[in-house]
Amino acid sequence: MILRPLNDRVIFSKYAGTEIKVDEKEYTIVSQKGIIAIVE
Repeated sequence: MILRPLNDRVIFSKYAGTEIKVDEKEYTIVSQKGIIAIVE
């Protein structure tokens, strides 16, 4: 699975991943098996 930064939207399951905040910007870290689809 190849993701391009800022170009692809990722659909992941509702309870997948860990939410973190870095410099007032929120990110969600998701494992590959938690990803349902990639929308280009």
